[in-house]
Amino acid sequence: MLRKIIKIDEDKCNGCGACAAACHEGAIEMIEGKARLTREDYCDGLGDCLPACPADAISFEEREAPAYDETAVLKAKEQKANIAQESALQMESQLSNWPVQIKLAPLQTAVFANADLLIAADCTAYAYANFHQEFIRGRVTLIGCPKLDAVDYAEKLTQILQGNEIQSVTVLRMQVPCCGGLENAVKKAIEKSGKELPLKIVIVAPNGKIIG
Repeated sequence: MLRKIIKIDEDKCNGCGACAAACHEGAIEMIEGKARLTREDYCDGLGDCLPACPADAISFEEREAPAYDETAVLKAKEQKANIAQESALQMESQLSNWPVQIKLAPLQTAVFANADLLIAADCTAYAYANFHQEFIRGRVTLIGCPKLDAVDYAEKLTQILQGNEIQSVTVLRMQVPCCGGLENAVKKAIEKSGKELPLKIVIVAPNGKIIG
């Protein structure tokens, strides 16, 4: 259709990005240091970008162009908002209980009620980048290191499992021999508790990759 739409003079464009920021529809993008009209169907022809340009590189022209698609613009804005929200969420702590050290955790507490329990080796939080989102989120967390603590956690974990309505247990451990002590303690605790609880073992390599 024949309609009014913006025109960008790339020779004049200084790459400041002011027009892209001023375009509420997201029709303009910065590509290789220059502003470009990448979605003609996103341009409403109102020219909010014109006064923002300090180089006078944007003007109107009347030519054949796709019609302004308001529905597509709104959908794109919604997708960007969802991405921004997810990014913000990834920056937030997902920890729902305190203390987290197995040695310090109470034997009975309201946070254990119907909880999915994460029992993680200390180092996993440093080795696995998305630790909060993929493992802490939605779970009650307990952490420990059988090598540094030099204790068998089985007795205390047994008491926690017996005294609370735990729904499932996930063990997150490193691919190192000492972490085997944590896994064994959890398995022993589940057996001694007399409960049939779903158990998942996740192993993290020192490079941060999940290998099992």
